[in-house]
Amino acid sequence: MSHYICTTCGTQFAPSSRQPARCPICDEERQYVNWRGQTWVTSEDLRRDHRNVISDEEPGLIGIRTEPSFAIGQRALLVQTPAGNILWDCVSLIDDETADAVRRLGGVAGIAISHPHYYSSMVDWSQAFGGVPVYLHVDDRAWVMRTDPSIVFWDGDTHVLPGELTLLRCGGHFPGAAVLHWPGGAGGHGVLLTGDTLQVVPDRRYVSFMYSYPNLIPLDAATVRRIARAISPFRFDRIYGAFAGRVIATGARAAVQRSADRYVRALEG
Repeated sequence: MSHYICTTCGTQFAPSSRQPARCPICDEERQYVNWRGQTWVTSEDLRRDHRNVISDEEPGLIGIRTEPSFAIGQRALLVQTPAGNILWDCVSLIDDETADAVRRLGGVAGIAISHPHYYSSMVDWSQAFGGVPVYLHVDDRAWVMRTDPSIVFWDGDTHVLPGELTLLRCGGHFPGAAVLHWPGGAGGHGVLLTGDTLQVVPDRRYVSFMYSYPNLIPLDAATVRRIARAISPFRFDRIYGAFAGRVIATGARAAVQRSADRYVRALEG
């Protein structure tokens, strides 16, 4: 029995004696199936030729990314708080070297994930740190490919985590797509960790909002306005996006509103 991992989205599936026939996460319009056809690796395969790189992003925030890049290529971010560390989003690779490095940083008290494309090997990560809770929005429950008692489904528009962190449901990319508010980040000015619920674009002055990024399917104007409203009550000056280097270092709150206004203008002509 192996835990097969989809090579296109990086999601780990429940144990099976043979490769799954398909990946439901990739086999729908927000994602895509590998051009060579559906392909899989196991956790053991991944550990043989990949490694995780750990980097300091700012005081209290640690980046974790896999090299060479695997599947979608997102990074995870470890938020360090006096009440315990929270891992934001996830990557498919977890090995002894990574687990030992994270333990030296204070370990993991919980895992929170923005949306199904980043569920990856969340259960393996939880088990590596003693079965810590994995917080997912209940609206995205159908996309869990490997169930486990560690998974906690939260409901509603906000969910408070230890360390004064708050999950905010924005929707859009997925019904339960969320961001994480860290009020102590950016020297106390506040940080928003957004995955690609709000995607930091390459010029790093704007974010974007999409139903599908790889297939370039936009969101409608009402949904973009709703996302902007969902985060407007929270104070933050910096945004960390899903990928290494995608950071709006300052003025991020104004950048979100500016981005929403620009997006809506483009949709409405």
